[in-house]
Amino acid sequence: MNVLDPKILHRLSKNGIPKEEFETLFDDTQRQLLQAQGANIILDDTHYKFRSALLSVKDTLFCIVDIETNGSKPSKHQIIEIGAVKMQNAKIISTFESLVYCTEISEQIQDITGITSEDTIKAPALTKVMRDFRLFLGDAVFVGHDAKFDYNFVSAMMERVGLSALQNRSLCTIDLAERTIESERYGLAYLNEELELYKDATHHRALSDAITTTKLLKRTLAIIPETIHTTEELIAFSKEGKRLKRPKLKKEDKTEEIDKGEGK
Repeated sequence: MNVLDPKILHRLSKNGIPKEEFETLFDDTQRQLLQAQGANIILDDTHYKFRSALLSVKDTLFCIVDIETNGSKPSKHQIIEIGAVKMQNAKIISTFESLVYCTEISEQIQDITGITSEDTIKAPALTKVMRDFRLFLGDAVFVGHDAKFDYNFVSAMMERVGLSALQNRSLCTIDLAERTIESERYGLAYLNEELELYKDATHHRALSDAITTTKLLKRTLAIIPETIHTTEELIAFSKEGKRLKRPKLKKEDKTEEIDKGEGK
């Protein structure tokens, strides 16, 4: 398994790595494997860089992903539903949706998602879904609302079925919203209601949440600073840009501060 360490990631996203140095670190086979894992690395004259360091936000292919799982730990649990939307230049290109075979879904998860083992018992196996999704995702930028959770969980499921870990560039719409939209909270359901993103949303169903997140992404991209041109600049802004000050909560709302679960 090829995994790019943080220093390599940083250099590829900024000024790049000299051709001879990079080819010493990764031989031809390893470079091909990185490409297969979703790391879109190209040779720009004399330096290797992420293509996203050169590509405009408008021309970037985003894959907005949402998953439902039967627990929070990839080592013990699994995806039970995955939904994704491919978007480029603010236009939806295609979608992906699948339940995943599973026989163990707690009552709590059933209550939250509405998905039961009766729904998943006839669904495709995890191996098929992950292989199909790997092809769908390609080298697109992986976008999620709380992207770290979705990305790490999907990557773990890839490895569980014998595929390599993900190496796609990623973008979190919570981070991006915090820097472009003034709001008391940034949970997806809350933003959907406040911003009227997707009136037909069914919260905690994968494709519906992916569509809602897509609409949120479009909204935020329309109001990012004009100084942002490339996708790597966008990713950096989402992590390093100044967060907008949240309005003070009303007294009756103080007990409703965002918790870990609300991010989804």
